[in-house]
Amino acid sequence: MLHEEVRITVAIDRPKARQSQLVTTYGVGSLFPAADQSFMIAGIDEWAPDERFDIEEPRLARSLEVDVFRAPPTGRRSGDVPVVRFPTYHYCPGCRRLDRFWNFDARAMQCTACTADLTPSRFVACCESGHIEDFPYFQWLHRGPAGTGSAHTMSLNARGASSSLADIVLSCSCGVADVDLDGSFSPGALRDVKKCSGKRPWLLGTEDQPCEKPLRVLQRGSSNVWFAAVRSSISIPPWSSPNAKVVTKHWDVLKGASDATLAEVLQSYASSARLPGVTFEGMLAQVRLRRGFDAGHVPTDADLRAEEYLALVDGNDGGAHDTFQCRSVEVATELHGVVAQVSSATRLREVRALYGFARVTPMATDTVSPSLAPLSKSRLNWLPATEVLGEGVFVRVDEEMIDSWESSAVANERCAVLAESLRQRALEADRPEPEPPSARFVAMHSLAHAVLQELSLNAGYPVGSLRERVYAAPGQAGFLVYTASSDAAGSLGGLAALAEAGMFSRALTAALSRAGWCSNDPVCGESGPSGADGLNLAACHACLLLPETSCEHRNVLLDRVMLTGRPNAPEVGLLSRLIQ
Repeated sequence: MLHEEVRITVAIDRPKARQSQLVTTYGVGSLFPAADQSFMIAGIDEWAPDERFDIEEPRLARSLEVDVFRAPPTGRRSGDVPVVRFPTYHYCPGCRRLDRFWNFDARAMQCTACTADLTPSRFVACCESGHIEDFPYFQWLHRGPAGTGSAHTMSLNARGASSSLADIVLSCSCGVADVDLDGSFSPGALRDVKKCSGKRPWLLGTEDQPCEKPLRVLQRGSSNVWFAAVRSSISIPPWSSPNAKVVTKHWDVLKGASDATLAEVLQSYASSARLPGVTFEGMLAQVRLRRGFDAGHVPTDADLRAEEYLALVDGNDGGAHDTFQCRSVEVATELHGVVAQVSSATRLREVRALYGFARVTPMATDTVSPSLAPLSKSRLNWLPATEVLGEGVFVRVDEEMIDSWESSAVANERCAVLAESLRQRALEADRPEPEPPSARFVAMHSLAHAVLQELSLNAGYPVGSLRERVYAAPGQAGFLVYTASSDAAGSLGGLAALAEAGMFSRALTAALSRAGWCSNDPVCGESGPSGADGLNLAACHACLLLPETSCEHRNVLLDRVMLTGRPNAPEVGLLSRLIQ
């Protein structure tokens, strides 16, 4: 086994992460900070998840072409999540020696000369194919004239004048001239220094892959070292019923049963079921539906969203054991012509599955792209996932109103700016040009952010415990704000109650009023492309941006001007009539 692939059992402080974080924040291939140490989460073929806690969601499983989802190990009966130590380069804060950790005291993680605790390197090198390796300190230092000696003991020193890269200096015992790290973060800094080695340290025992992508230097704690590719789905009828739960639990037995055997087995399940609402006829219908579903086409993320949208529009007054309960409520008179429907979703179940990741630049996750880095050496029949039970408020905007508005000049003009930013990002990353965003999507996304912030204030939830779900494909014009946290803050109750006519009307009006003015105005409202890769317009941390856990689109493609208009032209906003 190579040194880079030495598995580490962290037994000193036993660093911890929530199960949900091992899907969304610290998933496979990500860097996990543990006190003064740094580790990388190993591939799922090294995990030992407890099959008793399998998570079933047939629609999502079919979409990702797996059989089942499994929750990450809890560290109790199912063991810990395996990790590898990364970066491998460490330095001693005492004598400033820089070397691979195994050349120090690797067991105690201390310097052999001065017994100081080692500090992992701050820098890593990644490429857009998902590969990652240590910053090439040796090559960066020795790219000029060679030194006079043959021994190579490197040191990492800081001049102390500032915290800039120009004050971080590399030296070597061979006598080569000292070199600082100034310029190492520029896009082409490693072009003539080091090519990508195709390393995948999270997949233990795998060989390096051929790779032509340029390496980019990043800080190991920066957000673009790891972008999760997560797909989620809300359980909807008929998959949310008690009959579906029983059929899914016993699907390995039922899927191949003959008609005669099937009837007998289902009768036994119906008579022994402790879950109210389970019937023989209901389970039989589920089996027939499931067999046809498994043999059908593979649904895309857009297909899943379309089905969810229809389910939210139609509603469902299922029994207490149905995980999807949603009913329309009266819309306040002052919202007529603007809001077509408001629904109180008193019970929702969401499953989120991690199926890959990217580095340096995020990739579109609405399709299962082969460019995403894999979670395992070979394809497995399961993926890591978490499930959350919660509540929410569904809002559908008047279709005729948004149809008329999205063909307006201001909507097309501002969307064209965002489309150009997307095109430039794809060009710089050498990727196919993405589909430009629609004005409908930008408006619905911005409205969801504004309403989520206001509902958080009224319901008493922390903003990070709520999440958006935007439905803005052709024929759709709505969004869902729902509880997204599995901890105590995500189960307080009271969010669905805000769908009541008077309370929601006040919340929507207040949200638009807040969106119409930002403490960073006029800069925020009048600025051009801003934010990550210039993918926002009038949106900043003082007005529309949300915590990363709340936005499913990484806080991009936002513009409050589309909602409220400009100060000198408020009429151009989609919902400006509600705040005039």
